[in-house]
Amino acid sequence: MDNELEPGRRRESAEIQFRSESWALWLGFGCTALGVAVGLVGFANHRPDLAGFHSVGVYSAILAALTASGGSVLGYLRVLTKTQTWLLDFPLYRQIINAGALVIIHAAISAMAALVTFRIFQDAFLGLTVDRYAGSLMLGITAGIAGYVALLSSARVTAQSLSTLLAAFMTTGVFISMLAAENPFWWRSMFSALGTRSSGLMSFWTFNVTLVVSGLVLSTLTAFIVRDVIRMARIHDRLATAHGRPLPRFIRPRPAVVRTCLLGLGACVIGIGLIPFNVSAPVHSAIVRIAAGFIVVLLLGAALWLPGFPWVFHLLSFACFLGLVGAALLWQPLAYYNLTAFELAVVGIVFGWLSVFIRTTDAALAVKRKELADVLAVNS
Repeated sequence: MDNELEPGRRRESAEIQFRSESWALWLGFGCTALGVAVGLVGFANHRPDLAGFHSVGVYSAILAALTASGGSVLGYLRVLTKTQTWLLDFPLYRQIINAGALVIIHAAISAMAALVTFRIFQDAFLGLTVDRYAGSLMLGITAGIAGYVALLSSARVTAQSLSTLLAAFMTTGVFISMLAAENPFWWRSMFSALGTRSSGLMSFWTFNVTLVVSGLVLSTLTAFIVRDVIRMARIHDRLATAHGRPLPRFIRPRPAVVRTCLLGLGACVIGIGLIPFNVSAPVHSAIVRIAAGFIVVLLLGAALWLPGFPWVFHLLSFACFLGLVGAALLWQPLAYYNLTAFELAVVGIVFGWLSVFIRTTDAALAVKRKELADVLAVNS
């Protein structure tokens, strides 16, 4: 069995997680004090707006990104690598990518959340400005919350929580890109139009950076997913040995297939962000087709490389594949909607399936562990 199941290891992990709450609180207090100090200096000579240039929102976004970055680094180094020691088994470059992805996504979500929140309040209280002290207090609270949440989130990362962060980040980034687009009718062509300079500098950078970061985060998410599939494969083999059956050769958990498809999909998402449609339409389109191939392999091959999953999950996988085919037909040749709607349908189907896949893997792993423990108890 994995060392995460050992009682001593569980107690050590629980103690580290308990201490992480104290570290997060101290970091939150420190970041709050830093935010108040920055606000007292930055807002010394004027009454800032809640949103806009030189506003509380802009200062808060910058500080939230910085404090969330610090919290993520501390959470990763002080907690996650000690409770999830397998992360240190990766080559150094993969460890850097994993840590960097966590830092970037927490910093980006914190900054975007601050910008959106203060924009909403500014629109609700039109024309409101605040004095130096109120603005500093807002800045300090935002920075403190960002640091506190980022440390705990990074310290307790799981496949499910990371997939939620990824979905939230992608949704927020694309939404901001849509709002910033200078052409209000961009949706009449395709989503990739947001990644071209014709949509405006803000939209261009927001959309493409969102894709690149999402691809990096997907590579980190892959590490957590593949870890569980590897456990499934080991338990699958031990169950066969315990029952006196030969090890299966074809229908068995295959972590390599999952790793290849998910890493390939992440690389394609990065490629789509780095090579916008207006830079090279053929290359951009080719990357999209390759990504579609990885998705098809994941959906159609699930029954072969994920034995032990409930049949309803495999039915869902096949239904998602049919959904993708149906969405493509509605785009061409039926022309029921345009390319933008088709891309929305694809993203929704893929992320929906991935979320169910992660939850089902976790549940199936727990069932297989119990089954193995019962078999070993009977045979001992």
